[in-house]
Amino acid sequence: MLGGVIPDFLTIRQLFDFRGVEIGRWVKHSEQEYAAACFYDALCDLTQILAGQSLPTAKTLRLRRELISLRGTLALQYGRGGRPGVSAHYSPLQRSFALAKNAGPGSIAHEWFHAFDHYMAAKAFSAAPRMSFASSLWLQNTNAIEHPLNSMLGDCYQAIMLSADGNHPSPLFVASAAQDKALNIHYYSQPEELCARAFEAFIQDAAIKNAFLVKGSKESAEAQLGLYPQGEQRLTINRAFSRYFSALSQALLNQSPVNAH
Repeated sequence: MLGGVIPDFLTIRQLFDFRGVEIGRWVKHSEQEYAAACFYDALCDLTQILAGQSLPTAKTLRLRRELISLRGTLALQYGRGGRPGVSAHYSPLQRSFALAKNAGPGSIAHEWFHAFDHYMAAKAFSAAPRMSFASSLWLQNTNAIEHPLNSMLGDCYQAIMLSADGNHPSPLFVASAAQDKALNIHYYSQPEELCARAFEAFIQDAAIKNAFLVKGSKESAEAQLGLYPQGEQRLTINRAFSRYFSALSQALLNQSPVNAH
């Protein structure tokens, strides 16, 4: 809720500075109203979780526009632009996050991290291909741009994809590769998918709970297969993400045009 008023998608676009919001022609007004309220609450909660603290209103508004919409580069689609059989997806080509009209809750954290991972490719690596993800470039050891924040993001990727000593694949990667082999696909072990699921776990473990934002990293069938971080690795990943996003949020709030990341 926004001051007792249910926000619509236009309000969400303005408050978060999304590049655009598109609604499918078959989405009824009542469906739009419900979805917009869920989106708004989920994105507000995501802002607070990433900041790692409760922020004054003015700073919260700024962080929404700087971080959640990736400085106005991210677009939203609801009830259009989806893929058959897929409830939500992120399109690197369009830089757009799409949620199907009848999608179940819990997809936002995963797809937002895909958008963030894609956005950071050009920030963390020189000459990054347009469709690349920072997680994949990190694993390939591709021309990293030196910056304290990039180093902390690398710590997140290492905690997700490598063992504690950094010399072997992580338990999450091993379980994901095993599932890919069993299904004869290459999906779960892709760096961007590993990291998006690890981010889901980080968000679900936060003190703020929102099932529209994230669910399923603990008791779902995928979680039982080890496709989400478990045990000590999960704690290590959560600490790395917390450290990185707290530092990033503070940098965005304190930045000037000269030192902007």
